[in-house]
Amino acid sequence: MIDLRLLQTLRVLHAQGTVTATARALHLSPSAVSEQLRQLARQVGADLLERDGRRLRLTEAGHVLLSHADALTAQWERVRADLNRHDASPYRTLRVGGFATSVGPLLAPAAQALLREPRPVRALLTETETDRCFRQLLSGELDIAVVTPLSGSPSSDDARFDQQPLLDEAQDLAVPSGHPLAGRDHVELADAAGEDWISAHHDQDHLARALCTAAGFAPRMTHHANAWHAVLDMVAHGLGVCLVPRLVSCAAHAGVVRVPVHGDPRPLRRVLTCVRRGSHEQEGIARGLAALRARAAQVPAG
Repeated sequence: MIDLRLLQTLRVLHAQGTVTATARALHLSPSAVSEQLRQLARQVGADLLERDGRRLRLTEAGHVLLSHADALTAQWERVRADLNRHDASPYRTLRVGGFATSVGPLLAPAAQALLREPRPVRALLTETETDRCFRQLLSGELDIAVVTPLSGSPSSDDARFDQQPLLDEAQDLAVPSGHPLAGRDHVELADAAGEDWISAHHDQDHLARALCTAAGFAPRMTHHANAWHAVLDMVAHGLGVCLVPRLVSCAAHAGVVRVPVHGDPRPLRRVLTCVRRGSHEQEGIARGLAALRARAAQVPAG
């Protein structure tokens, strides 16, 4: 009989690419990961991995086992949901992660609402980038992730994950007060093609570049900051413009004017919830997803 714990190690290795990264994700030593993979190969009676330079890649047998591992793991998540229905404990703990600008408007209010329910759920929040969220879901570090789809993200039909739309968030152009575009009631992205741009954190930078490319130009990224207050400080001092999502407040930056961006299609950031496939029926996860949907419905994102 195959140990599901060992299958999980194989799945994380496929996502991470190296034993060292897998060990870090699973909070194990590299030797423990290697031993688990050897045990799994012995259990199934096939070579599952082969060297590819410094990385390990799955053999044909490894890929066959991986396809079954995704289905088996999803079924195990459903088993956990059935078991939870017989658990009389009044408390649940939920691990929720999301990109920086989702925490204040979405994650924190949802966590507060869960604590106020008759059967409280304690949500442990983590700010994390979208590309890390998928790995953290696989390793069990997160139960729910709030993500934005990026180039290289798992596809919507990926057998490991269940991704559902949460909201579509409009993007505004942030310009310094006194800028020629500041007095407009809306702009097209191409109107800012000749501007110096300020790149924000990883997820938003990917999105801004993709939207500008779709509008027909490559933005001249001149400055960079991860924190939104630093990005908006640069805008306020006339160093450039940037795309700012509706979830980001500019209220503390008097020198910044946000101008709605129109276009066909209109530049939007899609925000998704993501869980391990099969886990959405578990009580804590189901209630966490419901709390996030309720909060998203109150956000003036468009």
